[in-house]
Amino acid sequence: MKILVTGAAGFIGSHLCEYLLANGEHEVIGVDAFVREELHMIGTKNMDSFLHHPRFSMITANMLHLDWKILLIDVDIIYHLAGIPGVRSSWGADFRSYVESNILATQQLLEACRQSSIKKFVFASTSSVYGETTGQVSEDTPLAPLAPYGVSKLTGEHLCRVYSKNDGIPIVILRFFTVYGPRQRSDMAFHRFIKQLLANDPITLFGDGSQTRDFTYISDCVEAIAAVADAPHVVGETINIGGKERAAVIQVIQALEILTGKKSEISASSSLHGEPMHTWADISKAKRLLQYEPKISLEAGLAKELEYFIDFYK
Repeated sequence: MKILVTGAAGFIGSHLCEYLLANGEHEVIGVDAFVREELHMIGTKNMDSFLHHPRFSMITANMLHLDWKILLIDVDIIYHLAGIPGVRSSWGADFRSYVESNILATQQLLEACRQSSIKKFVFASTSSVYGETTGQVSEDTPLAPLAPYGVSKLTGEHLCRVYSKNDGIPIVILRFFTVYGPRQRSDMAFHRFIKQLLANDPITLFGDGSQTRDFTYISDCVEAIAAVADAPHVVGETINIGGKERAAVIQVIQALEILTGKKSEISASSSLHGEPMHTWADISKAKRLLQYEPKISLEAGLAKELEYFIDFYK
């Protein structure tokens, strides 16, 4: 298959490209503008293992400036992972970049798909669209984002449904729950905790640490994303992608202390502005439609991420 991955240089996108190239004879086209400052600084480091692969080609350009009609010729699957992530930075004037990258770019890509022959358009959404919930959340749970970021991703979902209904675009929406692992963004909690522990700096903790998350290891997440390509009966579906286990944030810090052999000093911040206290994915739909079964325990996943960043920060 000919597969296009937007956000190919990012955390999830780079792992997905790597997986697709290693599993099958796919031709993969990566698109990334390196818009985020972090990606601009590290360049193609996330892509080192596949950047020069014979079946991979990279397009470095802003999605808003691409000629999609030409680029989508003969493309079978689009994995639309590109966008500006992060809850805390989505407030104020910075929301403009979220509108451009998460809403306008999505609409422009969907518009181009009207003239294409793609088999599936897979949109990467987020658990942030649910807002504050209790217990396990299924895909039909009422949606009430707590932050502008969640609003931007929910708008992307609505655009997908509009183009699906009116133009027959074969959309599939995946809602990710707190993905972690090697190459994780520097603003995400596990990466920050590890970096601060390795540097013997106080750990910055938002809230009191009792908030719980459904943590999804990157390889589990990517296997679920890749499975969409061959899965029957998924077009038009919205599917939660959660992890093997949940935990409180303070438990994660304690696990990292054991793994590093270091005791941390906590620098607490009371703010959980725009973030829910708990997330918990009902993944029964993913199990049924994608044969998804997360394999990596939180302890094993943390060990893998720690090993990666020990080397990274050398």
